[in-house]
Amino acid sequence: MFSYGGLSKRPEIFRSFTGLEVSEFDSIYSKVEPKYDEFERKRLSRPGRKREVGAGNQFKLSLRDRLLMLLVYYRTYVTSTVAGFLFDLDQSNVLKDTLLLEPLVRECVPIPKKVYEGAKRACTPEEVEDSSQASRCS
Repeated sequence: MFSYGGLSKRPEIFRSFTGLEVSEFDSIYSKVEPKYDEFERKRLSRPGRKREVGAGNQFKLSLRDRLLMLLVYYRTYVTSTVAGFLFDLDQSNVLKDTLLLEPLVRECVPIPKKVYEGAKRACTPEEVEDSSQASRCS
């Protein structure tokens, strides 16, 4: 299983999976962590909520490991199934964790936005060839 504790001991592997040095990751974490409690409070404070903030299921991974998972996902663009295997989570939790954490991380550091508009799956060999030609020319 991937974790900050394990990967940070192997800086070359850490950099391969995140695109960051361990110290750069630590710097990002130091910006995200102080804002996290208020971010969660705002996210969970909504009219009609039946439970107190903090009640309910807790995240399986620590904030540091969820940030690591988000950055590995952005670096490698693996499927949620693969990320779930790497971080010992169900794929639905990978999606939930990354979607919930993205806005906070985006407030602290620039991360690329996913492009869905105009994207379509190539269905024929010709469409695959056309898309590979376009990427070489860009």
